[in-house]
Amino acid sequence: MAACGFCHHDLLVMAGVLRRGVPYGAVLGHEISGTVEALGEGVTTVQPGQAVVSLLTSICGRCDRCRQGREHRCRAGQGIGHGRAGGFAEYVSVSAASLVLLPPGLDLTTACLLACPMGVAFQALESVAQVMPGETVLVTGAGGGLGSHTVQAAATLGARVLAVTSSPAKVPRLKALGAWETVEVSQNPDEGLDFSEVVLALTGDEGADVIIDTVGSPLFPSTWRCLGQYGRLALLGEVTGQPVALDLAEAIFRDARILGSSGVSRATLERVAELAAQGRLTPLVSHALPLEAAQEAFALLSSRSVLGRLVLTVQ
Repeated sequence: MAACGFCHHDLLVMAGVLRRGVPYGAVLGHEISGTVEALGEGVTTVQPGQAVVSLLTSICGRCDRCRQGREHRCRAGQGIGHGRAGGFAEYVSVSAASLVLLPPGLDLTTACLLACPMGVAFQALESVAQVMPGETVLVTGAGGGLGSHTVQAAATLGARVLAVTSSPAKVPRLKALGAWETVEVSQNPDEGLDFSEVVLALTGDEGADVIIDTVGSPLFPSTWRCLGQYGRLALLGEVTGQPVALDLAEAIFRDARILGSSGVSRATLERVAELAAQGRLTPLVSHALPLEAAQEAFALLSSRSVLGRLVLTVQ
């Protein structure tokens, strides 16, 4: 291991909130980069000493979903740092099919973010929501690790990005990442102006062509009102797990598409790695801390002051 991202998933497990599918004593960390140390029997796709990044799941590489490029839903897959030991360690073992060689020019510390959050964001935008240049893309939770990378990726694809955030201090950084406009929302959704009114005003009452929602239920009523005719709503995150109300007739008359998006495929990870090597995408490392500082990382992420991603370094 060289580095591992510290994300909200890890925080929720450490806090005891997320438990399903996580064995007692699990080694966390699914955003990993490192150097091949040793090979299992018959492995020829990678060699010792090569710099690599991994998918978020240790995959079989043989099932129908792997063959279809849907590796993140491998039928025999195990979630790294969830169902099997992850990257908060000196060594990690994953299937060779899960590894992608790191292009020259990228360092291992930032490369751990290529699959998640960068690849996850890019897959939702390009493959799931099929964003086209010039379209208006609304990103909720834009100041978070996934949201900030989504803002950058959407701008790279030529979209007009509206970044919704509850952290005013992050607004200048979001604009620097390519946000056309930022929309501030109160940390208490019951207070202040409904941000959908601002979004509709900015879009001439048209609404957004695409919404990438990294927050979910706490903001859903307002998020839904922001969606324009023929809009695509891609769901990437759910922070509280609460049910939401949806008027089906309204969805029908908007000709809306509601899409779930999770994980990253091998093809998307390879594409994101190349874009990063070309300087068109940049992993956003807020803090790089030694592995022993996991509790400090927990406190920093809990404070909501981080823009980008915390990274734990191993070597």
